[in-house]
Amino acid sequence: MTPWISLVILAVVAMTGVYVSWRAGRLDRLHTRLETARASLDAALVRRSSVVLEVAASGLLDPATSVLLADLAHTARSTQTRRELAESDLTRTLRTVLSQPHFRAFLDAKEGGADHGAEELLEELESTSHQVFLARKFYNDAVAATVAARRRWLVRVLRLAGGAPMPEFFEIDDMLSPSEMDEQATDMPHFTG
Repeated sequence: MTPWISLVILAVVAMTGVYVSWRAGRLDRLHTRLETARASLDAALVRRSSVVLEVAASGLLDPATSVLLADLAHTARSTQTRRELAESDLTRTLRTVLSQPHFRAFLDAKEGGADHGAEELLEELESTSHQVFLARKFYNDAVAATVAARRRWLVRVLRLAGGAPMPEFFEIDDMLSPSEMDEQATDMPHFTG
C-alpha cells in the first residue's frame, strides 16, 4: 500500500470516529435534557397538587368538592403507575369546579367581595396550571428530539443509546379553563390536506 492510500484510509477512519463520537455526545446531551425536562415537569405537577390542596383546605369550596379535590391531588401526587390518568382527572375536576356559573359570583359575594386571599389563591392555581402546560410541552419536545435521534440507523447499529430506555411522551389533559382550550386551539397550526 502506498503512503497516500494509507493516509486517506487513516483520515476516513478518524473522521468516522469523530462523527460517531459527536453523535454519541449529542445523544447523551439529549438524554440529559430529557431528564431535566422530566424533573421540571414533576416539580410543576407537585406544585399544582400543593396549590390544589391549599384550595381544598381554604374553605372556598363546599366540603364535598374540597374532599374530592384533596383526594384527587393526593392520588395524582402519590401514584406512579397511572400518573397521566390521575393528573388528567385532577385537571378535569378543577375545570368543572372553576367553570361553574356561580363560582366567581360566590367568591365576589363572600365576605363582601373583600376576600383577596381567595383571588390570590385562584390566580396561583391558574399560574401553576399554566406552568404544568409549559413543562409538559418542553418535556414532550425533548422526547420527540430524543426519539428522532435514537431512530437514526447509525445510533441503532452501533447501539449508541446503550441500555437507556426509549423515552415516552407524557400526555395529560392540562387545560384548566375552556377559554385556555380555545386560545390554544387558535395558536395551533391548521393543516389542510
